[in-house]
Amino acid sequence: MALVETTFAGGVVTITLCDEERRNALGRQLLGELVDAIDEVERDPEVRVAVLTNRGHVFCAGANLAERSAAPTTHEGRSVELSDLFMRIKNSPTPFVGRIAGHCVAGGVGLAAVLDVSIALESAKFGFTEVRVGVAPAMISVVCLPKMRLGDAQSAFLRGNRFDGAEAARIGLINQAVAAEELDAAVTAVVNDLLAGEPRAIAAAKRLTVVVPTMPLDEAFAWTTELSLGLFASDEAREGMTAFLEKRPAAWVRRLDGRDAT
Repeated sequence: MALVETTFAGGVVTITLCDEERRNALGRQLLGELVDAIDEVERDPEVRVAVLTNRGHVFCAGANLAERSAAPTTHEGRSVELSDLFMRIKNSPTPFVGRIAGHCVAGGVGLAAVLDVSIALESAKFGFTEVRVGVAPAMISVVCLPKMRLGDAQSAFLRGNRFDGAEAARIGLINQAVAAEELDAAVTAVVNDLLAGEPRAIAAAKRLTVVVPTMPLDEAFAWTTELSLGLFASDEAREGMTAFLEKRPAAWVRRLDGRDAT
């Protein structure tokens, strides 16, 4: 039985974690199917945005501890690590949006944090609970620490306590926490913003957030100058600036509801 389902409509792929029995724990099959779903996203030029969400009351319960204590994580004969999944999301040119309709703990917090924009239920519980089972939030710290104030990270990592979606937003792990009845509208607003951006420009903007923080100042200016010159010289930029001056939507603009942009 598949643990990850994908649907496509209007340039948007929705990837749903549906292993409710194991609370969407990151076991070998679910991790492998998530990587496979990302492969599909990157092969399809019609995909503009990917939305990651869940079925059931848990978005992701972290590592599958039963599997972790028994054997290395593999999927269809290949080794699959959480870091592989995180790298694929970070390096994908496609923006990933989190529709977090349930609780996130341990590795699940990292999965929420690695997405480009994440919106969660206010009632969702988050927590770096690793220390309570004798380990530490090691791999997920790579994607969580850049988003958090150090003092908040120290408290959350060391205490292993749980906190709600509003607190997760306050400390930077996610972008927004909303009431259940507002979740779909909030996600749609983000997706429509992304569908208004030109795909190559969106990919370049995402790349900036990955690459620039790793560079010395002089290298960052040199790299971004070259990138900017290439973008400004493109046909897409000419179309975008012409559309702006003519007060019309650019050719690439879409809306999630299928209506023409205004």
